[in-house]
Amino acid sequence: MTGEVSQGSDAWEVLRRHTPARIGLGRAGDALPTSAVLRFEAAHALARDAVHDALDGETLAAELSAALGDRVPPVPVVASAAPDRAVYLQRPDLGRRLAPTARPVLAELAAGGPYDLVLVVADGLSARAVHTHAVATAAAVLDRLDGWSAAAVVVRQARIAVGDEIGQLLGARFAVVLLGERPGLSAPDSLGAYLTIDPRPGRRDSERNCISNIRPPLGQSIEAGADTIAGLLRQAAALGITGVGLKDDQALPQQESAG
Repeated sequence: MTGEVSQGSDAWEVLRRHTPARIGLGRAGDALPTSAVLRFEAAHALARDAVHDALDGETLAAELSAALGDRVPPVPVVASAAPDRAVYLQRPDLGRRLAPTARPVLAELAAGGPYDLVLVVADGLSARAVHTHAVATAAAVLDRLDGWSAAAVVVRQARIAVGDEIGQLLGARFAVVLLGERPGLSAPDSLGAYLTIDPRPGRRDSERNCISNIRPPLGQSIEAGADTIAGLLRQAAALGITGVGLKDDQALPQQESAG
C-alpha cells in the first residue's frame, strides 16, 4: 500500500510542475491531508485580503508619474461614487460612476487634451495586482505607442466602466483600464487590461477587449501583455472598432498615431 501511494505521488508531481491547479492532493483516511488543507486555507486568506486591501492612490500616482515622465501630464487621483470598500463590494453600480468631486479634477486634466489614450489605473478587486504590475504595464504600453498623446488617472473603488466616463470627460479616443482582477485561489495579484474606443457611459462589455492575467512570472509577462494591448490599439485605430469585432491579429501594418 505504501509503495502504491508513493508511485501515485510521483506521477502527480510531474503534472504539478505544469499547473498551479490543485491536483493529486492525496488522502488521509476519508479527508485531505493536513498540509493540503492548510495550503488551501492560506490561498483563500490571500484572496480575501487582496479583495479588501486598500489602494494607496497617492503612491501609485507618484510611481506612474515617475515611470511615464513627460509623456503624460501630472497624474491625478480620483474616486468612484462608492464611498468605501464595503459599499463598493455591495454596490457594483457605484464603482462604475465617478464621485462628483472627480469632475473638476478631470476638467483641469482635459484642458491639456485632446488625448489619443487615457490610461485608467484602478484597484478593482485586487489593489495588490495594481501596485505590483500596473506601473510597469502602463510604461510598456506607452513605449510601444510612440507618437500617441496620453494621460493617466488613478481611481479608487473603481469598476471597469468608470473608464468610459473618464474617457468622455477627457475627450480621449481610447481608454485602457488597468484593473485588479477577481482573485482566485492561485492568483491573488492578476492584472487585467480593458480597452474601449470612443469611451462614454453606456458602452457594453461586448464593445471592449480584455487582456487578462498579466502576472509575471506565473501569468502573462508585462512585455507580452503590453504587446497585445498596443497591437489591439493600433488595429482599433485603423478599423474604428473595439470589442467582439476586433481580434488579436497583429498582421495589420503598425500605425504611429491614433489620428
